[in-house]
Amino acid sequence: MFSFLIFLGVFLFMECVTWLTHKYIMHGFMWYFHSDHHQPKYEDTFERNDIFFVIFAIPSILLFYFGVKGGFNYLFFIACGLTFYGTCYFLIHDVLIHQRFKWFKNTKNKYLIALRKAHKIHHKHLGKEHGECFGMLFVPFKYYKM
Repeated sequence: MFSFLIFLGVFLFMECVTWLTHKYIMHGFMWYFHSDHHQPKYEDTFERNDIFFVIFAIPSILLFYFGVKGGFNYLFFIACGLTFYGTCYFLIHDVLIHQRFKWFKNTKNKYLIALRKAHKIHHKHLGKEHGECFGMLFVPFKYYKM
């Protein structure tokens, strides 16, 4: 039970980490890597922004390694929470919202529609200033009404 609580806590905490990272790092000193993501059309299959998948995978890989080496200790379950959040991020952000893969084109789910609206508002700003809606899972209630 404690292992599940670690997993769930890390998963939920990652929304805060994502918001802070997106607002202050991606829209801050690492804007160079994130800026192509805010352009209306992608020229290539990959963007410079995809470097963040690699950056965020490194702690998960290390935590899995030391968690397994330590006998499936708490580090393993932290890695599970990080990895599950990363998987959800990929499915929601890259597949559902940006349609980089055409898997979930026509959803009627109100939560997923609100997520898409909030992210569309985030992308209306092509520069790094004046952004809003930096998280992934939490959607302000006003986007359910739009």
